Amino acid sequence: MRLAAISDVHGNSAALKAVLDDIARRGVDLTVNLGDCVSGPLDAAGTMDLLHANPMPTVMGNHDRAMVTTPPEKLGMWEAWVYPELTPTDLNWLRDLPKTIEMDDIFLCHATPDRDDENWLDRRGDNQRIAARERAAVEAYAEGIDASLILCGHTHTPRMVRLSGNRCVVNTGSVGMPAYFDDRFDPPFIHETGAPDARYAICERVGGAWHVDHISVPYDSGAMQARALERGAESWAQALATGWFTPQS
Repeated sequence: MRLAAISDVHGNSAALKAVLDDIARRGVDLTVNLGDCVSGPLDAAGTMDLLHANPMPTVMGNHDRAMVTTPPEKLGMWEAWVYPELTPTDLNWLRDLPKTIEMDDIFLCHATPDRDDENWLDRRGDNQRIAARERAAVEAYAEGIDASLILCGHTHTPRMVRLSGNRCVVNTGSVGMPAYFDDRFDPPFIHETGAPDARYAICERVGGAWHVDHISVPYDSGAMQARALERGAESWAQALATGWFTPQS
């Protein structure tokens, strides 16, 4: 089994197309999507067109859930930006997404098995930056899951951790959002990957163990930066251009 896993596209149709093209070039048996498909100030309609044209097993992310469970007048900014672009077909597609999927010794979730908005392999560390979560906590989230390959996203942080029972948890990183600024916290939380590339993972079972490759795909983000600037989302444009928020010294 050779599997590609994508997550956290966040409406970045240019990054999604680049990743899908890269996956096709490498050849895989199956591609799966771990959610947070369209929220953000980019190209929700174009992203949905690509997802409809390339059907794949997909789980619901926390932003997908917000898009279809929150009254339009109460949507947060990430959803309010793009809600008018989505058709009833798009919204029904998002609404019908399952929270988790189990298939062929593989478990899919957006964040953790029980919550779509909880960090699994990472936590908010010192200086409001991402830090690796402690082993006991990582193991605890996987309690009761027998699948040998567990796939998640949400934190936009590519990482693989091997667990007890010959299992591993893989965070694919984000296809469409290489850095973000979360002002729901005081002080605000910043996450930077340091590269503008689109990220995904390829997992291949070899000799009874999963081999994991985290892939970085360069692409032209100019059109997506322009869309972000049109909506006053300067921080998104900077993240798409550089993968950073902090200025270069």
